[in-house]
Formats: sequence, C-alpha cells, structure tokens
Amino acid sequence: MRTVEVDPARPSGEVLAEAGKIIRRGGLVAFPTETVYGLGGNALDDAAVRRIFAAKGRPSFNPLIAHVIDVDAARALAVRWPAVAERLAERFWPGPLTLVVAKRVDVPDVLTAGLPAVAIRAPAHPVARGLIEAAGVPVAAPSANRFTELSPTTALHVQKALGGRVDLILDGGPTSVGIESTVIDLSGPVPTLLRHGSIARSDIEAVAGELALGAEGEGEEPRLGPGMVKRHYSPRARLHLFARGDVPALTTTAAEATSRGLRVGAVLRLAPDPPGARVVRMPTDPAGYARVLYAALHQMDDLGCDLILMDAVPDAPEWAGIRDRLRRAADQP
Repeated sequence: MRTVEVDPARPSGEVLAEAGKIIRRGGLVAFPTETVYGLGGNALDDAAVRRIFAAKGRPSFNPLIAHVIDVDAARALAVRWPAVAERLAERFWPGPLTLVVAKRVDVPDVLTAGLPAVAIRAPAHPVARGLIEAAGVPVAAPSANRFTELSPTTALHVQKALGGRVDLILDGGPTSVGIESTVIDLSGPVPTLLRHGSIARSDIEAVAGELALGAEGEGEEPRLGPGMVKRHYSPRARLHLFARGDVPALTTTAAEATSRGLRVGAVLRLAPDPPGARVVRMPTDPAGYARVLYAALHQMDDLGCDLILMDAVPDAPEWAGIRDRLRRAADQP
C-alpha cells in the first residue's frame, strides 16, 4: 500500500495517470469523493470487482456503485435511460446522487448483486473525476472501509481500515459532504428512494415527482442499492442515542458506565457535557454535522471508548440522511 498526497482542487496528472493504470490492470485505488473515500476498481472487470468485495469483507448481496464521468458514460451502462434519469442527472450531477437503472448485459452481475439494475453516480470531487478520466472505465467504488464499519472521510481512516488491501491511496484531504450519496431507484415503474443522503427529498421530488420508499431487505436477499442493511456505519464502540432533551438519562448512563470502569465518549450537539466523558461538540446545522460525523466517531474509537453517547438530531427533512446513519450505527432500534 502506498499513500500519495494530491491537491484536492488540482490533482497531479502524473499521479492520476498512475492511479488510472492501476485501475485498468485490475488493481484497487482508494480516493476521495465529495461524500466519503471510495475503494475503486474497474467496474467492468469481474475479478477487480471481486477484489473490492474481498478487501471490504462485503457480502455479495450488497451491490456497488459504478462511478462515471458524465451522462453519456452512464447511458453506456444502461439498457434504458429514462427521461426522469436525464432530468435528475441534469439537476444533480456531478454530485452526491446515485441513480439505479436497468443494466446492459455486459455489466458484471457481481457488481449488481445479480440483479438486472446498476447503481451509477457521477461524482463532483476533482480527484474522483480525474481518476475516472485517467482510468478510461467506470470505477466501482463503495466506501473504503470494512463492511458495516465507519465510513472514511480522510485517507488516514482508509489506512486504518484497509491497510495493505489497497494498491494506492490518493490523499485529497477531508471530504466535504461527509455522508454517502442519496440513492434513487429508477429501474421500476415508480421512482423510489433507497437511501437518504445530503440532497433533500423535496428537491428530488421537484424533479422526479413523488418518491416511493424502498424496502430495506432481509437476510441475504440482494439489494438494489448500497446502504440498505440494518447494521451499518458503525464505530467499534457501542453507540447509544438519547432523545433530544433527555439530559437526565444521558447523564445517568455516563455516570454509571464510568463507575464500571468503561471509557465513555460523547458526540453532542446541544446536551451538556456528561460526567467523565470525552466530548466532541458537533455543528448545529445539518451540512456541518454531516461533514464531521464520521470523523467524530473515528475519534471516539481512536480514544478507545467503550461507549459513545449521542443526543438525537432534529426530526426534520434536512436531517434525514444523518438520522438514517445514526439509526443504523446505534445499539437500539
């Protein structure tokens, strides 16, 4: 494994050319997108895609996203490109929106969990775009972490999670969005929201019409999109969410845990510092909160915390992506 620092706004063409060669010959490159760091491989190379699954310990029922440079490259992966996909891509690409469409037969089944639809995104990050252009192929790239664990928003997070499983890490600094992309399924009769992200549902519905909500799936049933398993985005420490304003329960839990010799961390927006806890203060706006969420949880793990306490975020549409991540990471339903 080798890590190379790159300018996030103007990455070196020489470094990108090297990374592109690694992708074309079946290797794996970790790189920043605007959402989180991705673990990239040639999306059209069955063996390379299997390497991604193996490196992450990811089950085969959980599909990957193919990252492309533009709409023309997306259409090349689709047997049908609906008008609604065109409108959504025109409005939100490049950016943190993934579209699921019926796939061409030459798209590997391993990429799509054996289903006849493929998830596609055109990222906005200059390093991601430069890598895709240098590779000359669609780049399959889930988050560059072990399956169900915390997503990486820095190159250091990737190094800790994947170590020698990656051929090259492009270090473009912290990501700007901080949580994974919104995923919309367009392969069926009704546009369906499969995963919340940083784009408001209302903004998508202004373009696509009313969205249905996708079912989460059970067991090893193949999913149409990533991020649809119940336990996900999780720190090593046990994470417990408290209702907003439930300061007495949060304080009592912290005191009881520290009295038992546990290391307690607290990642808080508004609640006061609980006794004995290592505290990280979070922004009060959703974009700021999302940007540093995974970094804060990584910090708690690095401190060796056994328990992380968090106050719940608002029940408002602009917080939906964050609520989804916290629900899947926490130790309670």
